[in-house]
Amino acid sequence: MRIIILSIWTLIVLQLHGQTIDVSQFGARPNSFGDATASVKRAIEAANGQPDAVLNFPKGRYDFWPDSATQTHYYISNSSSETEFPVKNQRVGLFFKNSKNLTVEGNGSTFVFHGKMISWVLDSCENITMRNFTVDYERPGMSEMTIRSVSPSQVLVSVHPDSKFSIINGQVQWYGEKWIPNPKSFFLARLNPTEDKIYYSNWAPFQASKAEKEGAYGLKFSGDFSKFKADTGDILTLRDAIRDYVGVFQNRSKNISLYNVHMNSMHGLGIVAQFCENLNYDRVDVEPAKGSGRVMASSADGMHFSGCRGQITINNCRFSGMHDDPINVHGTHLKVKEIISPTQLKLRFMHYQSYGFMAFSKGDTIAYLHAKALQIYGQGIVKSARLVNERELIVELEKPIPSQLQLDDALENITWTPALTLTNSRFERTISRGTLVTTRRKVLIENNVYYRTGMHAILIENDAMGWYESGPVSDVTIRNNQFIACGFNSAPESYAIKINPENSERVKNYYVHQNIRIENNSFKQIDAPVLSAKSTKGLLFAHNKIEKLNAAAKGKGLPAFNFIACTDVQISGNEFTGEEPAIQLKEMGKGAIKSDIK
Repeated sequence: MRIIILSIWTLIVLQLHGQTIDVSQFGARPNSFGDATASVKRAIEAANGQPDAVLNFPKGRYDFWPDSATQTHYYISNSSSETEFPVKNQRVGLFFKNSKNLTVEGNGSTFVFHGKMISWVLDSCENITMRNFTVDYERPGMSEMTIRSVSPSQVLVSVHPDSKFSIINGQVQWYGEKWIPNPKSFFLARLNPTEDKIYYSNWAPFQASKAEKEGAYGLKFSGDFSKFKADTGDILTLRDAIRDYVGVFQNRSKNISLYNVHMNSMHGLGIVAQFCENLNYDRVDVEPAKGSGRVMASSADGMHFSGCRGQITINNCRFSGMHDDPINVHGTHLKVKEIISPTQLKLRFMHYQSYGFMAFSKGDTIAYLHAKALQIYGQGIVKSARLVNERELIVELEKPIPSQLQLDDALENITWTPALTLTNSRFERTISRGTLVTTRRKVLIENNVYYRTGMHAILIENDAMGWYESGPVSDVTIRNNQFIACGFNSAPESYAIKINPENSERVKNYYVHQNIRIENNSFKQIDAPVLSAKSTKGLLFAHNKIEKLNAAAKGKGLPAFNFIACTDVQISGNEFTGEEPAIQLKEMGKGAIKSDIK
């Protein structure tokens, strides 16, 4: 026995010396279906501090249970509120803290998570590569069922085998591994496979009905379904709307690369990066495993970037099956609630899902703006910042605040704003938008396919009154993309691209966004609407091909272009199939636009 132990120890030392840490040497055995969590944790500890280490997973399946997982306490942007999830205790399968110069090599393995867990966390890490593995959950947070028949009084469905349920007193009780969803916050979406579209739906008639089990996976609901819209073969996808977990959390980390990573299922938000710098995602797919029979991969976003900086690059990625936006890039506006001194302000997180994190740090540059107009009127540099509670910060500036500042004005951290390059990717089967982007750095969206996104394929917004997601854009290029039948859930305003800053008050000669170029794209829209823009200066729409797929579709008669309070708009060299497009102008004169359309 002593000789065997010595041999194993010698092997571990040799592996460490070679800077390759094999998880199997710490007890994590592929395809054993045992809990690999504690073993992988020891392997991560061994890898930390090693120069250019490789954390190696021999190919196979690895299972992670929450029992031995690292317990964390994070406030995550766009996640659950104090009421929904007051104590921020999250369990994590692979936890990396202060790790540097590390590669996690999956070799084509699958990491299967049990219960509610964040698959991995990178906290205060640097130069990390995650590659060649798949993430899935034994019991996904989404329940799925296919409609076998539907009538005004009865609906029969076949439940996917991964969606566990029981019948209690005539009601369906969905459940997972040590969790049940909150029936008061059920969210239902309906996929029509024939149309390849996801629609909003309503679980209320099912909750009010009587449920009976038919066979192993069959359910019969008897009740009032006279207002329920669905067809035989449609797939219902049901989840708890509370975002208590995320798929991945990357916090205060830099130089992070994800390569050939497949996210088949995620709880809550998807891959979240918060105050991270330089992120490179290549061949990262957010979609169910092929052959699994499932249609949903994430109950919210696919990739979410909050308060990041440096360069974000997303290339060769695929997004299919989401209850929210595949990509969202934004910052956070905080409102001024008290002027403590000429250099000190008390700020407040306003949206119920985004709060509790350090939004400002010493040395950060901030912008002052009037919230309703989104008018920026000055900048400052942070001398110090501290949280006084979950919702409020006290920020001290190096110089006195501007005289224009008023209570309920907002501040944006403009140091933490990223550049974005999004290329060669595909977006489909999403109920909402394809890409949301609000950042003042350079944005390039090129060679992508947006296929039947439920709402606008690309939305550029910015607001300090609703979601409080900042900020203005100043250099955006959208070129060589395909937009196919996007916006059906936004009808009649089913614009493929919408530039929509939420400035309820408009200031003369002040424009929220600027310098947006939309060139050489292909638009195949169900109806006429193509582009809507508000409060934008310098907008080019040139050399695009536009085809109207269905002249009789809902919304017929709406203009192809809708411009509100814009200037320096140019429309030229575009090719339209069908009727002559119309341009609608509001709060602007004809001199603000140059167009070769009659």
